[in-house]
Formats: sequence, C-alpha cells, structure tokens
Amino acid sequence: MSFYINNSNPNRPGPLSGNAMNGICEKILIETTKVFDACVCSTTETGIILTSTDFEPANPALPLTYISADNTIGENATISDLVIDRLETCPNYANVSFTLTIPVTVTYRDANGNLGSALSSITVAKSVILFVPQPSLAPVNITAQGVFSSRIGTFTAPNIFTATGCIQVIIKVVSVVDVLVPSYGYPTLPPCQTAPQQSACPGLSDLPIYPTASAVNNIPNL
Repeated sequence: MSFYINNSNPNRPGPLSGNAMNGICEKILIETTKVFDACVCSTTETGIILTSTDFEPANPALPLTYISADNTIGENATISDLVIDRLETCPNYANVSFTLTIPVTVTYRDANGNLGSALSSITVAKSVILFVPQPSLAPVNITAQGVFSSRIGTFTAPNIFTATGCIQVIIKVVSVVDVLVPSYGYPTLPPCQTAPQQSACPGLSDLPIYPTASAVNNIPNL
C-alpha cells in the first residue's frame, strides 16, 4: 500500500474531513522558503535570434529545417543585472528589474533528413513592481523561472535560427525563514505495495522512523 492505496489510517496526508482542529498535537518550527510576493508575465516574441552551439550529431548537412525550441532539460534560467529600486511613496514596494537568461535546446532536421539538436539561449529583460520586505538578518532574494516554447522558426545562417515563441516568466520575492505551524505529528508510513517479503533488519526493526523528544518535561535548571 501507500499513503493513498488501501490505506485508511488517519495519520496520513490527504483531504480533511470533519473538524480540522481535531488531531493537532504540537507546534513545530519549520525552515522553509517564504514567498512574500510573486507574479507571472507571458509574451509572444518574434524575430528571436537563437545562436546555436554543440550540434548533436556534429557537422549536420546544411541547410537545416527548424522544428522547435524549448527549455534545455536540467538547466535553470539565471538572473543578472538585478536592481531593486524602492518607491519613495511606498517604501515597502520596489521596481525590480533584471536580465533573465533561459537555456534553450533547438531541434531540427538536416538536409539528409536526420534529426538533430543544438544548444542556445535567449535573454529577456524584465521590470516589475513587487512587494519587497524591509532589510533583515534573513536576506530577501529575487528568483525567476523562465519557460520558452517555439514551433515557428527558420534556419537563417550557419549556427543561427530565427524563431517566434512564447516566453513565460515567474518572478518571486523569497526568503528562507523559520515558521511556527500547527501539526498533526508524524505520519504513519504504510508498507510499500510492491515490496518483497524480507526478514527484519537486526538492530533496526525496533527503531522509530522519526526522532522523538519531550523537551517540555525535561528543561535543565541553569
């Protein structure tokens, strides 16, 4: 079974039923990333120049026929030239401007009909107004995710494609903080549905899955 397969144990994640306060047993401190503000912007751009490298396979037969361009799997967009300019009339808000570079993989067919790919990138300049908390010991950061998708383009010169595509950018104001939240305690982990039958591990079968402590009743006298 799993949390959701043949499992009716109440100590599992899932939809709430009845009084949500029932079962809350403690306040726990969690280190997490808090999002103070966020926005998304989507545009369709034409005439995007994709200067390409790392052709795979190497030395494709020219001319190339453009197929598509999308985010490079496993590569994240990077922010540069970040400027946070607070508004004089609203000091908790700021004009956030930056340049975002999005890694892109171009897919094509060469003159012999062979499918290939090449690496490129696009650069996007953004300027948006967001809520930005006042300075604190915990630093506030600006993060951005960029998504690029194109199905229209041409091969215009060796190593260069010209494309029309959709660009979506998600911008967030974040900080790593400690948050105190109510908790139902640890979940009960069910046995895996496909796990083979094995003998218990000596020395481990009696150990709890999660650490426990009762600090309230054991406060040292200092």
